[in-house]
Amino acid sequence: MLIDQQVTLVNKYIDKSIDFGFEYAPKLVGGIIVLVIGLWFTKLVTKGVGKSLVRSKIDPSLIPFLRSLTNITLKILVAITVMGMIGIQMTSFVAILGAAGLAVGMALSGTLQNFAGGVIILILKPFKIGDTIEAQGFSGTVKEITIFSTLLNTADKKLVIIPNGPLSTGALTNFSAEATRRIDWTFGISHGDDVENFKKAINDFIAEDSRILKEPAPFIGLAALGTSVNFTVRVWVNGSDYWGVFFDMNEKVYTRFADYNLNIPVPTTDNPTIPKK
Repeated sequence: MLIDQQVTLVNKYIDKSIDFGFEYAPKLVGGIIVLVIGLWFTKLVTKGVGKSLVRSKIDPSLIPFLRSLTNITLKILVAITVMGMIGIQMTSFVAILGAAGLAVGMALSGTLQNFAGGVIILILKPFKIGDTIEAQGFSGTVKEITIFSTLLNTADKKLVIIPNGPLSTGALTNFSAEATRRIDWTFGISHGDDVENFKKAINDFIAEDSRILKEPAPFIGLAALGTSVNFTVRVWVNGSDYWGVFFDMNEKVYTRFADYNLNIPVPTTDNPTIPKK
């Protein structure tokens, strides 16, 4: 009697499994097919959107962002379609998704902040791809602006990834915002050196360098008196010439000041005499 009951129970499980298979197997297979095709289609469309954006001559800063946004949106639509095909009730799914979204949103608040920061950056455009910026303790050339972060190439060829959240709310210096930049130097000469000789030397060095702009005019002024006589020198150059002019002027001052009877003061350290006992 017990054996007959067990056999009957097993048969019921088998029948239910067969019924379940006949009912859901086609849906599952169809869902897998749609998933594969949907992901392939998503990749194809994302690639096409990227090419179209390039051809449209849109701001290069927007291209990675819009491409990523297209990719994520299409994948979400594919996922919803597949879940609907395999029989998941969308009303229940939306309720679960809402509750899960709240929990995930709290857990990923930083990520959402970075997304919002990316949108703000692309709307306000404090910088664009190719600009040289300084922010969050890093400086470099903007390589790419993505949904969540901005990529910088530093002068020594390091890749720095800065989250968009802090980047959009923190202090930022854009060295490429204007076409020209000002270079400031402080040069010292010894007390007793001829000031006119100093001005002639600097003006000669400036005149020799065609990269230095004539307008705004260069400036030379006495800045401070101390162990040396310090002058401030200011010139304007195109942004791309900044460092070349900066280093060349320093070298000229070091190697050619003597030709103008000028001395570069060397800092000295006082050594007080210790009295003998």
